[in-house]
Amino acid sequence: MRALATLAVFLAGMTVSPANALECHEVSHADARYAVCEVDASAARLELFLNDPSGRPYGHFKAIDTALAAQGQQLAFAMNAGMYHQDRRPVGLYIENGETLAPLQTKESYGNFGLLPNGVLCLTEEGAQVVETLRFQQTQPACRAATQSGPMLVIDGALHPRFLPDSTSRYVRNGVGTSAAGDRAVFVMSRGPVTFHQFGSFFRDALGLPQALYFDGNISRLHAPALGRSDSGFRMGPVIGLPVPAGN
Repeated sequence: MRALATLAVFLAGMTVSPANALECHEVSHADARYAVCEVDASAARLELFLNDPSGRPYGHFKAIDTALAAQGQQLAFAMNAGMYHQDRRPVGLYIENGETLAPLQTKESYGNFGLLPNGVLCLTEEGAQVVETLRFQQTQPACRAATQSGPMLVIDGALHPRFLPDSTSRYVRNGVGTSAAGDRAVFVMSRGPVTFHQFGSFFRDALGLPQALYFDGNISRLHAPALGRSDSGFRMGPVIGLPVPAGN
């Protein structure tokens, strides 16, 4: 995988998974620290998880890991992946295994999801792409899995127009950015409270990614055994993860 460029970085606990498909590390940039997990989306198959076979939300990384263990697999990485209602139903578009479980939302709404433009993370057979919602509606990409969230952090190399450098709204935040070719899917969680402007700038300036999407704040969770962490807490809705053969 290509190394992260133009960074003044602090790297800790760097570990690469089989076939160099996953790399997790910690990065310092502009007075903030971030946990970063980069996936070669052209070689590894990311998956979305919402409900178990009985129809109940998984809610926790451990529940997903337990289900995968029955198939001889385990999570090499996972992260909460989109906003949800109190019953854990996705707020926006959600596709899993080719089945649409919740429709695309294009109208203005409340909260961060409604801070337009928002977007969709689309997983295809070739890779992964973050796509702004109205562009997604127009182009209708063939997603085997997808999750909608918002706001967009980076749009065609520019920060979301509503982000303010002097904002006082700071939270632990997580999100994803993708390369133009769709081969790099980079998942990031701040190690402390940051503003939207800081968070988006990290994807644009430090990671060099043209598109990036916010997943959530406050309830952000990361499962990264390479970094020695598997966060617990409130039950989650949609989760994105990388299953690998058990023992890897």
